[in-house]
Amino acid sequence: MLEYFKNEARKTSNTTNFQFWRHDSKPIELWSNKVIQQKIDYIHNNPVEEGIVFRPEDYKYSSAIDYSGNKGLLENVVVFQYFE
Repeated sequence: MLEYFKNEARKTSNTTNFQFWRHDSKPIELWSNKVIQQKIDYIHNNPVEEGIVFRPEDYKYSSAIDYSGNKGLLENVVVFQYFE
């Protein structure tokens, strides 16, 4: 694995030894309520799609429980409110 990470580091100019994480990102403009809801659903459904839990709100580290009206692990979770 270390050899693989070394080879990946050689491909980028901002890494010298090993490359483990990706440095790129694909920002998505949240320009409508529909797009915002799609992204929230995608994030919340990842543990379900991976077979970790049956329902999004059952995943311990997800904010989905806060969206379902219950209390999650963290205090003061800001549940998104739609804009007009």
